[in-house]
Amino acid sequence: MSEQTKRILLVDDRAEFVAIMAERLRQRGYEVAVATDGPAALAAMGRQRFDGVVLDLVMPGMDGIETLTHIKELDPTVRVIVLTGHASSQYVVQALALGAADFMVKPVDIDSLLARLVEA
Repeated sequence: MSEQTKRILLVDDRAEFVAIMAERLRQRGYEVAVATDGPAALAAMGRQRFDGVVLDLVMPGMDGIETLTHIKELDPTVRVIVLTGHASSQYVVQALALGAADFMVKPVDIDSLLARLVEA
């Protein structure tokens, strides 16, 4: 993702977390959409194109792996950074195999996350 990229989708079932992250990204000049579950993320992807997606792996209902699969079907080129509070190598390997660009373990530093999005 280039420095000019501005549109990010944050997907996490913890509404407070996405609200804080969204505000921090907006303060740095990014356009941010948020979703608190997989179906809402896919609906957002259907409405507009995103340059990057920050996706939680562990969510109730449609988990991050299933959401990632559908995201990549909708837009194979979108860069996805997977966030997890559970650094299970099984999920990380599966996410990378499905096309995630990178993964980070929560809690995540906003500047590190931005650097990973730019690198991706």
